Amino acid sequence: MAQKPNMNSDSAKELDKVEKQFDDHKENLDQMTLDRMHSAPKREIAPQTEMSQADIAKSKDIYLKPCKTVGCRAKFNERFRESYNYDKEYVQFMAQNNEIIGEDIDLWTKPYAGVPAEEWKVPVNKPVWGPRYLAEQIKRCCYHRFVMQQGTVTNADGLGTYHGSLTVDTTIQRLDALPVNTRRSVFMGATNF
Repeated sequence: MAQKPNMNSDSAKELDKVEKQFDDHKENLDQMTLDRMHSAPKREIAPQTEMSQADIAKSKDIYLKPCKTVGCRAKFNERFRESYNYDKEYVQFMAQNNEIIGEDIDLWTKPYAGVPAEEWKVPVNKPVWGPRYLAEQIKRCCYHRFVMQQGTVTNADGLGTYHGSLTVDTTIQRLDALPVNTRRSVFMGATNF
């Protein structure tokens, strides 16, 4: 680090104050771990379309197929065969794009080593049939937002009050895949993927 320049006492105090704020902010960012980010509260987003059971029953079945497939030279590990068979089962879900409402979802999947990578174009806001691993990957599409806020923190043991910027993180669901429940029973809930 460079040496501090010669300056009067007021400037030195201001510089020390800014350095302390910078160090506090750096310490706060260093405490950001994946566990802490994943435990951040998710922002609630209302479903874009509410379809009744009658509308779901009337809608035609759309089965998704990959647009492009890129092969893989690696050999598939047979220990994962049972998991792969479960993940490739077709499930009915409704995808929604929360960032660009109404735009179809274009993404690549490669659930296991030794299987080809596949490009999918998923229509949004309508029930579709696709592999479980596709729905799960869409469900995992989220990001964390960090917001700087000026605030005051009171120490839990009552030893002091701190002033400065706090980093508050939230999780935002960018894409979502909601299960479509075709059962008519009131007692049967929608199962997760």
